[in-house]
Amino acid sequence: MSTNRPIYHFSKRVFDIITSSLALVGLSPVFLVIAILIKRQDGGSPFYAQTRVGKNGKLFKIYKFRSMISNADKVLKQNPDLYRKYVDNGFKLPAEEDPRITKLGRFLRKTSLDEMPQFYNVLKGEMSMVGPRPIIQDELAEYGNRVDKLLSVKPGAFGLWQASGRSNVTYPERCDVELEYVDNASAMYDLKIFFKTIISIIKKDGAF
Repeated sequence: MSTNRPIYHFSKRVFDIITSSLALVGLSPVFLVIAILIKRQDGGSPFYAQTRVGKNGKLFKIYKFRSMISNADKVLKQNPDLYRKYVDNGFKLPAEEDPRITKLGRFLRKTSLDEMPQFYNVLKGEMSMVGPRPIIQDELAEYGNRVDKLLSVKPGAFGLWQASGRSNVTYPERCDVELEYVDNASAMYDLKIFFKTIISIIKKDGAF
């Protein structure tokens, strides 16, 4: 595991700050275009914030470009059948069956452009560039007595689960994949996953 390795953690944080800063500056024109398109779509906020579980169980707001209707969470929880399917399907719904996703949102999700605001979470130190994907509180139960291991590291914008096929890998297999990263985390492993995830995003593996 990667705890108690100060040099690794220091270099990881430096990498996080440099890469997230470069991404936020370099991709700012793309951010602007996407924000304008979402705003023109329905007048709502271009961004979506959701509570996720961070290192040591600390809660934080993860930021994404909004790919759903403005009252998406309310729509989901007001429909018991839809919510049950959402839980049974690994806390996701197939895009073609999800009434909450907008037409623009489908494109953003397919290309993973909706995830770009998470570079801000990385810069703030709530996330790392590489780590297990941040989950909602309801998903903690999936990890059982291994939840402390999951929460011993920062969640990541890029991760082994994404590199392994994202939504094609569901619970309980996802737990094994995420914890495999925790057991093997190192600078070289982080770089490997970082570039492998980029390839997976380009190929749109498991994206919906």
